[in-house]
Amino acid sequence: MPLLQIAIAQYRPRKGDLAGNFRRIGEVIAQSAALEPRPQVVHFAETVLSGYFVEGGVRELALTADDVATRLSAAYRDAAGHGAAPIDVVVGFYEKFGGNLHNAAMYVRLGETPQIIHVHRKNFLPTYGMFDEERFVERGYGVQAFDTPWGRAAMLVCEDAWHSLTGLIAALDGAQVVFVSSAAPARGTMERLDGDAMPASVARWDRLIRDIAEEHGIFVTNASLVGSEGGRMFQGASCVMGPRGDVRARAPLWDEALLTAAVDLDDITRTRAEGPLLSDVRAQLPMLVAELQRAAGQRAVGANATTGTVNSASATGASATSKAATRDGGAAEALPVVAGGDRSRGTPPPLEIDATLVEGWLTAFLRDEFARRGFTKAVVGLSGGVDSAVVAALAARALGPKNVVAIRMPYRTSNPDSLAHAQLVIDQLGVDSRTVDISGMVDGYLALEPDADAARRGNVMARSRMIALFDLSARYQALPLGTGNKSERLLGYFTWHADDSPPVNPLGDLFKSQVWELARHLGVPQVIIEKPASADLVQDQTDERDFGIAYARADQILNWLLSGYSPAEVAARGFSAVEVELVRKRLDGTHWKRKLPTVAMMSATAIGESYLRPVDY
Repeated sequence: MPLLQIAIAQYRPRKGDLAGNFRRIGEVIAQSAALEPRPQVVHFAETVLSGYFVEGGVRELALTADDVATRLSAAYRDAAGHGAAPIDVVVGFYEKFGGNLHNAAMYVRLGETPQIIHVHRKNFLPTYGMFDEERFVERGYGVQAFDTPWGRAAMLVCEDAWHSLTGLIAALDGAQVVFVSSAAPARGTMERLDGDAMPASVARWDRLIRDIAEEHGIFVTNASLVGSEGGRMFQGASCVMGPRGDVRARAPLWDEALLTAAVDLDDITRTRAEGPLLSDVRAQLPMLVAELQRAAGQRAVGANATTGTVNSASATGASATSKAATRDGGAAEALPVVAGGDRSRGTPPPLEIDATLVEGWLTAFLRDEFARRGFTKAVVGLSGGVDSAVVAALAARALGPKNVVAIRMPYRTSNPDSLAHAQLVIDQLGVDSRTVDISGMVDGYLALEPDADAARRGNVMARSRMIALFDLSARYQALPLGTGNKSERLLGYFTWHADDSPPVNPLGDLFKSQVWELARHLGVPQVIIEKPASADLVQDQTDERDFGIAYARADQILNWLLSGYSPAEVAARGFSAVEVELVRKRLDGTHWKRKLPTVAMMSATAIGESYLRPVDY
């Protein structure tokens, strides 16, 4: 059998721009068709025509399969010429079908008259965590293989591949290649894949795709989106997996790419001859189907469980030992004990990060967010602290130093070191800068409120700084960057509608201890890393003195609490009840600061609840 030439287009769609995405995807297909050797199939990711997180926009962006085939074929012929030879494409889109909306993937042969070969509608709709799919689209039912000019294929969409039965059904139906289309947001920073640091989600996807391929002896491709949608970075790392679970090709993290691979479908025969696992399943299928039906029909879980008594001989160590095998007729030889560590209870994700991976992740995020929003310049409020220094460093790497304006905004009682430390960062990075003394702004208002306490005065300073930052963003035609870290946000240690106001924040999901680790990697001046963290609103103020607990301890407790552990369970893991209660009280008492204003909802189209449009659509 001749080699099957596959191209995976790792593509960054423009959210909601159907016309623009059709045009560019047509150009990518034409680029693929011009390669030598020429691919027989070009595989695109899930919802590549519209972007994934479009929420209520699904109704506006969904198309029929016929519409997609017609427009995609026209876009391909416009880019490649109307005499271009036919080419097969796998494309993900939101579909109108039978009066319903679906998340679908289509295998279509493009040419003068496009031919739809198969449409697969996503079976498993994630509706948890950051996902809300079942609210906007209907489930599909079924997984079917289908014939193509080169052989037999099947398609799965994202979470379909997380359930082992779908790959089994596709393989039993004769699929030689399963095309998995995904829109997988990257999560987790402590996994290694092929020796390289990767988001944990990439390693998980690698295991999923590898398991489908290896268990059933088939080829599997995974085409993943790239780009940022509302802060969620699609990971990329698309791949082609061989029937032995061997990686044939892999695309890079974060970036667009056209990944090509040639696969020999006869490898399937060779693999199955060595390990006929699929044949074993087929032989046992009647029993397995019966067992599935029995297990699915169980109602009283555990009520009719088999019970029995422990054999008295095996219940005592002495009796068991007396029957143990011996060597040379001597005493029984005890097995060496290998301690597995304390694994009796689970743990949350580790706080340790791979700083190189995080740097690449956040600079890609900034580049993509700025491009989506139509900005090339950033303004950063540079306080002289570690958080703003890290954001300035990331922005300089992502946009270039000359596209970053650092704004120093001292008050007359600010620590002089803050200005000096901010200048160290400005000089080190080579960014533009501006100093705006906010004393006049603040004192002008406080003259009307001479009895304001320290907390009120600090809030006035923080909000005055945001007035200056947003006004200067208009002057420089620049996007303001936030600098608040996850610890501050969870503990409510910021001024509402001030510190957390900027529309883009690269640090908001990093704990303070992780920011310090990233700062060391980025080369932030040591004096900034080592000095006590302070909002510098009151003389001699420090964050940890205000909290009553060190960041290192607070971050660990927050990590446990956010991972679903109760305060009592956290206290049992080496923390005092007083520490845990201090953190829990701040966490639970500041939810309101992390929300938009509460609006009385009186209609079925309330903004942000029923009328849902992502910020970047």
